[in-house]
Amino acid sequence: MTTQALLYALAVLLVIVGLVGVVLPALPGLPLVFAGMFIAAWAGGFQEIGWVTLVVLGLMTAVSFVVDFWATAHGAKRVGASKHAIWGAVLGTFAGLFIMPPLGLFVGPFVGALIGELIHGREIRKAAKVGFGTWLGIVLAIVLKLGLAFAMIGVFAFAWFF
Repeated sequence: MTTQALLYALAVLLVIVGLVGVVLPALPGLPLVFAGMFIAAWAGGFQEIGWVTLVVLGLMTAVSFVVDFWATAHGAKRVGASKHAIWGAVLGTFAGLFIMPPLGLFVGPFVGALIGELIHGREIRKAAKVGFGTWLGIVLAIVLKLGLAFAMIGVFAFAWFF
């Protein structure tokens, strides 16, 4: 197998792992997608994919960080989440990922935010509302990042073939 073929295989692997990472918080999703695309461009000697396309893909990757923080914070703030709830959601996401994957990834943030609000002294009804709002923010972030990932794949494919 040639070096170029190995680089293309690595690029595909990084894009696939990156797509998984969009959903799993333990992996840097879109940076891995971008890394895979950069390696594919490099393997092709930047003939099919040029620097302009790579800059656009890099900017889309940067936007993903803003989207992630904005959507999560927006969901939490809309329901009046405390810092305890936000930290609880983060810890709950990781705990859920390891305790009962993949379902825990979706249950963990809600439970973590709920516990965080209860620690903050909120009543159960308000804590549940905050937990749900925080969870919705995380789901919104995942959906938006998936959209960005597939848009990046579209930009890459368009540049490669046209």
